[in-house]
Amino acid sequence: MAELLDVRNLTVEYRTSRGRIKAVNDVSFSLSKGSTLGLVGESGSGKSTLGHAIMRLVRPPGLISSGSINFDGVDLLSLNEEEIRRVRGKRIAMVFQDPMSSLSPVKKVGDHYVEYIREHRPETSREDALRIAKEIFEDLGIERSRLEDYPHQFSGGMRQRVMIGLALALRPQLIIADEPTTALDVLVEAQILELLKELKRKYSVSLMLITHNMGVVAETTDVIAVMYAGKLMEVSPTMKLYSDPKNPYTKALLQSIPNILVDDQVLRSIPGSPPDMASLPPGCPFSPRCPYVFDLCRKEDPRLIAVDGDSYVACHLYGDG
Repeated sequence: MAELLDVRNLTVEYRTSRGRIKAVNDVSFSLSKGSTLGLVGESGSGKSTLGHAIMRLVRPPGLISSGSINFDGVDLLSLNEEEIRRVRGKRIAMVFQDPMSSLSPVKKVGDHYVEYIREHRPETSREDALRIAKEIFEDLGIERSRLEDYPHQFSGGMRQRVMIGLALALRPQLIIADEPTTALDVLVEAQILELLKELKRKYSVSLMLITHNMGVVAETTDVIAVMYAGKLMEVSPTMKLYSDPKNPYTKALLQSIPNILVDDQVLRSIPGSPPDMASLPPGCPFSPRCPYVFDLCRKEDPRLIAVDGDSYVACHLYGDG
């Protein structure tokens, strides 16, 4: 399957009073056309920063200091601001964490769609833009008449549907969904995830799903990339990662998921806390919390290497680290 997105050695830094902090540190991965990649990790691991970097939305004091982002044959980092604006929305769209902060409370939802579509395609009439919005609302399972409503008249789950529809309005090739089920109850969360799968098929779009919840990506992704302290710890096909995780951090994440089929189980957590990004430990960033740690882990940061065919892991337990 042809690659749509290829990220190589990407580093994103923030200049702070404590020095330069690498929120994304030498990250490489690819996403095939028509597939779904899940990007998983604890809060502060760099997931959202990576998504913003792909969209070229990193703002000062942040900067993309090195690497490349190749999208469908185009190096996004080589584009000027006008050129990247033509890519955003039309070819790559993003669903942000909080739909309420992305929607103006004084504009009707239909006006959001019209403005968004005509901003990127000025030749589109208001009537045609509304027609597109009505068609999308049908796919979202929302009554067309609700285009006349304001954002506050929608529930959290419905607002997220509205944002997903906006992302689809220009028929992009890739959608980056950043924690799309945050603050939703489990039933609504399941509905949103099922909707994403259905719309992905109907619109033939690739999807990058960013989340801290390993349960969310289990049935919605083809490949999972696990991130910790700005680095990729493991990249593997979804089913293989769940059945045979390699990196100790991945194993710890999976072990922390409660099993509803087991009575009186002991809920497990990962000992310790994520590191201070301004003062990372030497060697592997997970070494202070890792049950398999040995001397080399505290001295050298492991590289992401291929193991077991189509899996990649950054751990000194495998290969030459």
